[in-house]
Amino acid sequence: MKVILLEDVKKVGKRGEIIEVSDGYGRNVLIKKGLALEGTPQNLNTAKQRQASAAHKKAVDSDEAKIMASQLAKVKVTIPVKVGEEGRVFGAVTAKDISDALKEQRIDIDKKKIEIKEPIKATGSYEVLIRVHPEITAIIEVTVVPQ
Repeated sequence: MKVILLEDVKKVGKRGEIIEVSDGYGRNVLIKKGLALEGTPQNLNTAKQRQASAAHKKAVDSDEAKIMASQLAKVKVTIPVKVGEEGRVFGAVTAKDISDALKEQRIDIDKKKIEIKEPIKATGSYEVLIRVHPEITAIIEVTVVPQ
C-alpha cells in the first residue's frame, strides 16, 4: 500500500515522502493516527507537485545564496574600538558588532550566521566566515582599528 507521510515517522520516512508499507500498518497505524494519507492517484499527484515545488524553491534559494556569497567576498568591514595598552581591545569584537557594521553598509546579515573562530581582542585584519546558506559560505575581511 502506498501512503504519503504527513509527519516524520521514525524508521519509516520523512514528511511529504511517498512510501510503500504493508496494508495493515498503513491502515491501522499511519492513517488512523493521522500520520499519513492513503496513496490515491489524486493524493499522489498532489504530493509529487509539492515535492517538485520544494525542489525548485531549494534550487532558487541556493542560486540566490551563491550570488550573495560572491558579493560578500568583496566586502571589507572596518570596526572602530576603544583600545588600551599594546593595542588590546576592551572586551572583544563580537558577531553582533560585525552585523551592525554590515548594516551600516546596507547588508543585512543575522549575527547567528557569522562565525568567528577565535575571539577578536586586538587591532588588525581578520577573516570571518558567514554562512549564507547551509551549504554555502563566504569570507569577509574585518579590520579592527583604534577609535
